[in-house]
Amino acid sequence: MQKILTKFKSFELTVLDKYLLKQLLATFFPGIVVFTSLVFASDQFLYLVKQISNYGIPFKVAFLAVLLQMPYIIVFTIPMAILLATILTFNRFNTNNEITVMRACGISLKRLAMPVLVFSFTAAMCSFLINEFVVPAANTQARNLMLWALMQKNLPNEKTNFSFKEFDVNKRLKRLFYISKYKNRKLEGVTVLDLSRNDIIQVLQAKRAEAMAEKWKFYDAVNYTISQNGKIMNTAVFGESAMNTVFNLNKIKKLHKATELSYFDLVKYIEKLKADGKDNRRLSKLKIMLYEKISLPATCFLISLIGIPLAITPPRARFNRGLLFSILVIFLYYILRAVSTSLGEARVLEPVFAAWIPNIIVFVAGCWLFYRKEFLTGK
Repeated sequence: MQKILTKFKSFELTVLDKYLLKQLLATFFPGIVVFTSLVFASDQFLYLVKQISNYGIPFKVAFLAVLLQMPYIIVFTIPMAILLATILTFNRFNTNNEITVMRACGISLKRLAMPVLVFSFTAAMCSFLINEFVVPAANTQARNLMLWALMQKNLPNEKTNFSFKEFDVNKRLKRLFYISKYKNRKLEGVTVLDLSRNDIIQVLQAKRAEAMAEKWKFYDAVNYTISQNGKIMNTAVFGESAMNTVFNLNKIKKLHKATELSYFDLVKYIEKLKADGKDNRRLSKLKIMLYEKISLPATCFLISLIGIPLAITPPRARFNRGLLFSILVIFLYYILRAVSTSLGEARVLEPVFAAWIPNIIVFVAGCWLFYRKEFLTGK
């Protein structure tokens, strides 16, 4: 034990280690920026548009809520950036014949892989810390911001002659509001087309109304009930009437609760749900989320095993096959993760296997490729 401690204290980075780490860092951070931007443009931008169009949330509020999702996105893009950095670094070494020179000097591929593995392990720890402390706090702030926005109703103040759509949980049009004037949370000349029922259509007209968090109040209102063939079935006059909105704030407050918990807090939450006798499907989903808090950061370490052998293409190759393969690996990995997660939520797979099967496959494939490149091909 004393010898191990002495050796650890005397450990210093060699010139080769520093050179490799410098090359990795030069590509790693731009890789995070590129992949995060791609995910934001393809996924979060659509989410931003939906929040604005479906719920009338102002652009600034919706954009800030999307920005708060960035830590969660970065946790997913770190493994991509590590694979890209490994591929580009070793491909540059290979193209410049540096790999050949290093091997001629007795430096094995295993020795070259050590700085990469240390770097990827450090990135995995950072990913875990972000996912454990930053992501829950950011998700909580995003949820609170959306709650505040929904409670404000977000109707455009001091605007005249505009419409406002309200959708049900299946994203189908439930009600259409036409408002003549809105100022200081007071509405004038309101017409509501209610399509929430399949057998009838209701049209409500009010001289004035008031937008509240969970309902709207109408004053001096007339309600028409119309059949499907267009005949008026009933007419009712109200001095004051209320209409509940689709927003159930109690449900929204519980939405994404699991994503706002750290690992140990999520363990306690799952145990509480078990004691309350909650359905197994929901518990399976929560357990997958729990195991992914470990398996996703671990991907950073495991995926680097694939990057090194893929980057070292034959010297006479006309193009970098490793870079193309890395794109394919990223695509297949996240497809596999999506499939295994779906199977786990459907209880076809145990939650622990659903979370770890993609990593196991990456580890086996990486070890095989590394062994093949180190021992079965030319040194």
